[in-house]
Amino acid sequence: MSNNQDPLNAYYPGKFEKQEQEAPGLQQKMKPIPDCGEESYTGTGKLKGKRALVTGGDSGIGRAAAIAYAKEGADVAINYLPVEEADAQEVKAVIEAAGQKAVLIPGDLRNEEFNKEMVETAVEELGGIDILCSVAGEQTAVEKVEDLSTHQLRSTFETNVFSLVWTVQAALPHLEKGASIITTSSVQAYNPSKNLLDYAATKTAIVSITKSLASQLGEQGIRVNSIAPGPIWTALQISGGQPQEKIPEFGQKVTLQRAGQPVELSDVYVFLASDNASYVTGQVYGVTGGVEIN
Repeated sequence: MSNNQDPLNAYYPGKFEKQEQEAPGLQQKMKPIPDCGEESYTGTGKLKGKRALVTGGDSGIGRAAAIAYAKEGADVAINYLPVEEADAQEVKAVIEAAGQKAVLIPGDLRNEEFNKEMVETAVEELGGIDILCSVAGEQTAVEKVEDLSTHQLRSTFETNVFSLVWTVQAALPHLEKGASIITTSSVQAYNPSKNLLDYAATKTAIVSITKSLASQLGEQGIRVNSIAPGPIWTALQISGGQPQEKIPEFGQKVTLQRAGQPVELSDVYVFLASDNASYVTGQVYGVTGGVEIN
């Protein structure tokens, strides 16, 4: 009998309950709680001795990356908003249970000065940075362009794009040859939904920034790549990222007929952070459930 895993049923394949939280939302209050690899991810030492800074590391995809990094042998600093402290404490416990150091750095990435402070804290507490993993994102669905406020437009770009540049600028003096920068784009960069105009635009910008940075930093021995997730079950979706009426069917229109779980991106985040990806830079890896990116 085959030991193959059926991708249609590898993780929760059903409909979701409508559930609304105020942004940014807490993962621990979701139904079902996303699988970020707390139990399901097993490391093999691919990142032993490395030091990672992960933005948005309290929940969802960032949480999955942070947990996988720790289980692969890295010490990890995570950033998150102060209101997400309860989720961040859970991640800290998982990282420490894996035998690694966990550093919590709460703060708002929309503040340029905080980005610098975040990097300096991570460098001081970890002794340096080998992996800069940018996952934090803001997503708010708006049906009509005339209803997209200047405040939301600015906030989305500050969180998703400006902070990425600010963080890279702050981290570069501390990154040595062999370091890896990993950004998080989205299937939205290639197939934008009509109600995610500002969010999709930021994800397109991230693809461009990733490729430009890869070209700039290649001669310094620093690799830069991006991961483009499809519909992944995270707190982003239930705290304004999707209209409530779309929550039950979320992710079920892709080829694999279900939403993805954050842990399903873990191996890609690990690969791009590891020395196994020594000849990989300027690339965008889609983990989309079958939605094409090009």
